[in-house]
Amino acid sequence: MCKQNKLFKYSAVIALSALSFSCGGAEEKAEESDSEPMEDRIQLVQDEVAKKVDVIIDGKFFTSYMYPDSLEKPVLYPINTANGTAITRGWPITPRPGERVDHPHHLGLWFNYGDVNGLDFWNNSAAITDKTKYGHIVHKSINSVKSGNEEGVLEVSLDWMNDKGEVLLTENTTFIFRGKDDQRTIDRIATLTAPNGEVRLTDNKEGMLGLRTARQLEHPSNKPEIFTDASGKATDVPTMNNEGITGMYLSSEGITGDDVWGTRGDWVSLSGKIGDENISVAILDYPSNPGYPTYWHARGYGLFAANPLGQKALSDGKDELNFKLAQGESATFKYRIIIYSNENVMDGQVNRDYIEWAK
Repeated sequence: MCKQNKLFKYSAVIALSALSFSCGGAEEKAEESDSEPMEDRIQLVQDEVAKKVDVIIDGKFFTSYMYPDSLEKPVLYPINTANGTAITRGWPITPRPGERVDHPHHLGLWFNYGDVNGLDFWNNSAAITDKTKYGHIVHKSINSVKSGNEEGVLEVSLDWMNDKGEVLLTENTTFIFRGKDDQRTIDRIATLTAPNGEVRLTDNKEGMLGLRTARQLEHPSNKPEIFTDASGKATDVPTMNNEGITGMYLSSEGITGDDVWGTRGDWVSLSGKIGDENISVAILDYPSNPGYPTYWHARGYGLFAANPLGQKALSDGKDELNFKLAQGESATFKYRIIIYSNENVMDGQVNRDYIEWAK
């Protein structure tokens, strides 16, 4: 773990330069300073050695796109509020006291699926030794890195592969990072293409855009539970100390708490407090996405996921999709993640933001 922690440490170094004025040249120096271009508010900093791209907004670390070989898929990790508070769970990379240690594949913000031509991409992690029934996503290239005053844009290419190194899907994804005042936004636009033959994404509850939240944003744990994945592997989620645990889900359909799981909606928000900071995290679906409006695979223990393709599993058999791509066919999945800080969004703010974005 120490070796892994060292690999994933990030740093945001802000260089400050001071102007020195001589007695006779102060006005001239000031004029020269005024003519210098302003630094972009949203900085994307690529680190090829550490295999990451840091996102800095107004001089504060926001998140990193991370693609080390030790992970089975690239992730955004950690993700911070405008105040610098991490909304993502630290374990297994940078564990914090009192965190859960279940589901090692739940890391940061990720995008994958539990059944791609019969292979499980969702549950794969370093904890899995026999990879024959699992797929993994390999970062292939960074195609564009653009900082800016209003937004930062990162474009990447990925391959969805089996354990033999064969490519089932290619993924071209654009991340758009924005931030102003107490709000931070991530747009994740992923286009999947089947280059080598038909690809079946059979209905499965393990999908698709996932976020694992910090312990404080979980629902209070009232009883121990056991969750079973699609292959029948069970994970025990025990009852824990609920001090400071304040999370609550709310869907666009007005459904709250654990009842959000297995329902459809345009968006879901998760609100709570970390210390004295009021925080809400919202995931927004998009009308052109396959399976719209998405089903929500949202659990009180901190898994917050939108799953548009697992309809049979999440509807108790009432709906069925069995999405597939013919050879050469593509599909695009577009989501927005909003992190609100120091504000309460239970009054319709998320719905207003959704309408503005979706139109």
